[in-house]
Amino acid sequence: MTRLNLLLMIAVLASGIYMVRSAYEARRLFTELDRSQSEARRLDADYQRLLAERQAQATNLRVEQVARERLKMRPISPAITFNPDAPAQAASGAKVAGVTR
Repeated sequence: MTRLNLLLMIAVLASGIYMVRSAYEARRLFTELDRSQSEARRLDADYQRLLAERQAQATNLRVEQVARERLKMRPISPAITFNPDAPAQAASGAKVAGVTR
């Protein structure tokens, strides 16, 4: 009888330890889930902000402004256009555009 009581006591202690461990693991996983969800919300907000910035940077006026200021581009005109298919205009067009053969 005392062996049975000892065996049952060990089983109850093991069961209690297992329950405490599983409750701790559940709390840890819940905390990790909460952190992941808040990180997902932060990343979603960053994504929305970046989309808005990309849309603002991609307007035609902004692209034209960057092309003129940073890339030193200018609008095309017939005076600086080069047509390689036209042999008579090729020599004069190459000199004007700064292209040499």
